[in-house]
Amino acid sequence: MSGSALAVGWLRAIHLLARPVLGVPPDVLTGCGVLSALAAVWLASLGGDALWLTSAAIVATGVFDGLDGAVALRTGRARPLGAVLDAASDRLTELCFVAVLLVLGAPAPWCAAMGTLLLLHEYIRARAQAAGLRGAGAITVAERPTRLIVPAVAVTGAALAPAGTPWTGWPWGTTCAVLGTGLSLIGSAHLWVGVARAFGRSEERGEDRG
Repeated sequence: MSGSALAVGWLRAIHLLARPVLGVPPDVLTGCGVLSALAAVWLASLGGDALWLTSAAIVATGVFDGLDGAVALRTGRARPLGAVLDAASDRLTELCFVAVLLVLGAPAPWCAAMGTLLLLHEYIRARAQAAGLRGAGAITVAERPTRLIVPAVAVTGAALAPAGTPWTGWPWGTTCAVLGTGLSLIGSAHLWVGVARAFGRSEERGEDRG
């Protein structure tokens, strides 16, 4: 199944799940996503069987993240302030996921690098859009789904193989922090190139009109 087909399937599932909660304010759903991410950090610290609940909390965060937007659109309650709140909550939940990796044994420097790069990724996009960029600039390997999948893999791996990742023996938190940092670095570079190209094309069109 292609990535686009998976994305379409995910969106359809979110809109189906949104039907029973259309009466819930989107900001409340956003808050639920933040709470589930915070719960993931706490559950990860418990270890053992609680790791399965950690995985469920990470998935729930992703679901709430989709539900708030779906409800806002379907009920006509989308508003600029809500979009700002949603973006801020996304960054907070992603830092919670980095904290999950720290709890699972990832070294603090790797977690700091991963957190810095994922924030840089979104800062580049936000500043570019504020400067007039239309669209996302580029869809990279370090988008929101990846930021959910990486900690989910770490938690599931730690539950299934507590001794560490195969071949390396590293804690799952370390392996996934290294992976997440690498993907975030590649994603930020890809996004920067996409933004530079988009602005370059805009400047060329401006010169042509002149």
